[in-house]
Amino acid sequence: MSPTSPTSQMSDMNTTAPVPPTLYIEGPAFWTPTLPGWDAASAAFRGEGALADPPAKRPAPQVLAPAERRRAPDTVALALEVAAAAMAASGRNAADVPCVFTSAHGDLSINDYMCGTLATDPKVLSPTKFHNSVHNAAVGYWTIGTGCMAASNAVSAYAHSFASGLLEAAVQCAADQEPVLLVGYDTPTVGALTSVTDSRGLLAVALVLAPAPTERTVAALHWSMASGADAATEATQPRSDAAKSLAGINPMADALGLFESLAHLGKEPPAPVDLPLSPTLSLRLQLQPLNRS
Repeated sequence: MSPTSPTSQMSDMNTTAPVPPTLYIEGPAFWTPTLPGWDAASAAFRGEGALADPPAKRPAPQVLAPAERRRAPDTVALALEVAAAAMAASGRNAADVPCVFTSAHGDLSINDYMCGTLATDPKVLSPTKFHNSVHNAAVGYWTIGTGCMAASNAVSAYAHSFASGLLEAAVQCAADQEPVLLVGYDTPTVGALTSVTDSRGLLAVALVLAPAPTERTVAALHWSMASGADAATEATQPRSDAAKSLAGINPMADALGLFESLAHLGKEPPAPVDLPLSPTLSLRLQLQPLNRS
């Protein structure tokens, strides 16, 4: 028998990709003014609830001290609201759980203010607004407010930010065999930035990924990558009227397919959810209810 050449061995290795380990979802959280909370959102996605009228006011996350709560920009308020809800639903201690915060744009209103002020009168630039302009402001407030000393990441991948954040959290969870909090959020475009990006509202989502099921697990998550011709070119589209009302509201709307699937879990067989990562790479998700018998 002739020995296999190194080139042949490498080809064989490249054609057999390992299957990522199953992960487990805990504590889904959701906030937008018309669906302020996961209970409201999941009911509306199933056609069992209506959009809030009038829409809810901006949340005031209790993680922050009162003075910081008043000064916090929308991005921080949104992100911390869903992060706290996800952690509470998971039953885990926020101080011990690594986190990934993802946002396509960060704080657009502060960026608009910064650019305008620097162009007109740089000396009056607000130190507080400058402090809140950095992309990791929200995750910084979270780790300070909760006393979290675990790893924290701030991710941005423009239109694919939710998918990239989810992939980051999934890989970290699988590699380190510990739960990871994922938080995604974006806010409206204002000022001159409206000419270059279209973000039209407040939307934030969160969940905890765990390497093993617990009594708080809501679904098993099977995940895989697709590339080239097999890659999805757009995210799974929302089906319910409630979710459709949020389609395209900002880049976090890519999460709607996953959260709709979570809302319908146990009511109907879950369909695959696709999330593009680039024009030639995508993430495929498949939820599975847990058999608790």
